[in-house]
Amino acid sequence: MPGFIFIITILVATPLFAQNHVSVPLDEPVYRIIELAETRGLCEPLPGVKPYSRAVVLKAIDNILATDDNHQTGRRFGALTETERRILADTRAAYQNAEKSGWDITRGTFHIGGDSGGSADIGVRTDLLAGAGFYPEAKAAGENWLIAYMRGDIGPQVSYAYTLAGSLFLVAGRDRLGSYDTYYKGFEDNPLNNINQTINVYGQPWGYFPFTYQKRWDSSVWNWEKVDNSGQIGWPEGVSIGYSIQPEIAWSTPSERLRLHFGRTEREWGAMTERSSLILNRTALPFTAVDATLKLLDGFYLSTLTGILEYDTERGLTDNSFQNAFSLTMLEFNYKNYFHVDLGSTSVWAKRFELGYLFPDPVSFLYQGAIGDYDNVAAFLNLKGTVPGLGKLWFSLFLDEINPEKDIFEMDRAMYAWQAGIAAPLPMLPFAQIKLSYTKIEPYAYTHTRNIMPWYGDTPMERAYVSRGMGLGSYLPPNTDELLLRFEASPAKKTHAHVQYQMIRHGADHGAYAVDGSSLFSELDSSGRSEKAVLRKYFLQDGAYQWMHIFKVGVEHTFAPKTAVPVRIFAETGIVLSYYTCIDGPANSGTPSSYRMVDTAEYPKSTAFLATIGIRIFP
Repeated sequence: MPGFIFIITILVATPLFAQNHVSVPLDEPVYRIIELAETRGLCEPLPGVKPYSRAVVLKAIDNILATDDNHQTGRRFGALTETERRILADTRAAYQNAEKSGWDITRGTFHIGGDSGGSADIGVRTDLLAGAGFYPEAKAAGENWLIAYMRGDIGPQVSYAYTLAGSLFLVAGRDRLGSYDTYYKGFEDNPLNNINQTINVYGQPWGYFPFTYQKRWDSSVWNWEKVDNSGQIGWPEGVSIGYSIQPEIAWSTPSERLRLHFGRTEREWGAMTERSSLILNRTALPFTAVDATLKLLDGFYLSTLTGILEYDTERGLTDNSFQNAFSLTMLEFNYKNYFHVDLGSTSVWAKRFELGYLFPDPVSFLYQGAIGDYDNVAAFLNLKGTVPGLGKLWFSLFLDEINPEKDIFEMDRAMYAWQAGIAAPLPMLPFAQIKLSYTKIEPYAYTHTRNIMPWYGDTPMERAYVSRGMGLGSYLPPNTDELLLRFEASPAKKTHAHVQYQMIRHGADHGAYAVDGSSLFSELDSSGRSEKAVLRKYFLQDGAYQWMHIFKVGVEHTFAPKTAVPVRIFAETGIVLSYYTCIDGPANSGTPSSYRMVDTAEYPKSTAFLATIGIRIFP
């Protein structure tokens, strides 16, 4: 009987939502639901290119429910509980198009429908964010966003969306820790190409857990008292205002075998679990790009992207020194829910009319050998094995640069990142799972030296793996490792909770014992890479390192009455224990040294109690 009702629901509802190809934001809970359903074998694996369209999300939910109908609850581990079915039903209803024109208070939208298949939803929402901490002195930060959007369809295969947001920053403070040399200390400048830069180093924003805060504003912000061209600043100072614009347009074939997307949106590619991607992480800031996904065969996808990266407003725009394009091509194969592999290449290139990077070639990193070594290219590989209902194992590799030779793994020129992890669904609790992963980002990974481009005059161009000063890949900076353990579940229909522990160790990028290659802005000496002792790495044994032990718990709950304004509340609290270790000899000496815990003005111990809260009206 439930299966019959489900089929009738699909037949009735399909005309209402099958035409909607607009993207689903990456912070929506549906992504973790789909990920866990794939691990449990309840739906076919989706392509590793996010965001998904609404049509894809709805199809996945239908797939989960249909698969579960064919396996009665209790017959096998992995079947849906009644709470999980209610969660899926509510999620499905949230992504369906409105049934009639007019104002819908439960969505915060005004719907306009047309007889020709066109439609528009005009809506608003607010995001209120605040964080507070005791370090031990009390510090706080807060920002309030008002977001207006219009989205809809243009006929059966084309959808569009336009989001405009403005924010009032009450406080967005952070501490200046010191400065950092982009090359190592004592580096002798070479004319034009290799010139050391000194950059400011800041701590984590007040009130937020390490490596979780994302800039949501575009370009610059303005202090409340000086809103003009000369008043643009890279980080909110005092009461400030900012804005964000995210447009998109998407087209898809009726069968979803080919999807084209053009827009300035958040993206996540090649993630084996949430926030795990080493290629294009969901923590990367939005940038304008054209991307496409082609389903070649069942379980076999080719995806490609080319876009324009944005300069770092905090460091300033000088002589057009940042003019970068970004290309990514990924080939992936899924054997049912048992095995996944994807591979491809990325390119950060000084923008020009370059056909080689525009062509969707998974090994385009070889192309720069034909046009001269001007660009920042890399290759990647992801492997995942799954036993449906029991769990999954994965391994990810991002290969920036490496030359096979003796002692290569002690050399800074071995620039790569890798991750290994395991995740398992848990019975008893709805949509529950536990995850354990280890990530290692080697020194200078994601970085690149500035070089002269023949078509840009005599100004060295930056080509690091960044946009607007934030990394495109892992949220962790170079010369860092992380051990992460996370448990999460949805104990009630509108509630999701998590408990998490992280140990993060990061090479100091400030002070007398700063370790070279520990910043996204680091530049690797282009000469003597195999001979110079300073260009060797010994994790924890070549300078000062910050150790962070992070314990936190969080809960998210949505209040969604049938006749009132819906509200989603997120809260997280925990503790961050931080201390430094340092070696006895000089930093970057090319010889490993024993290390010990220190507590100095440059490298202090600290214990921070943090709490963050977010409120979204009309989620």
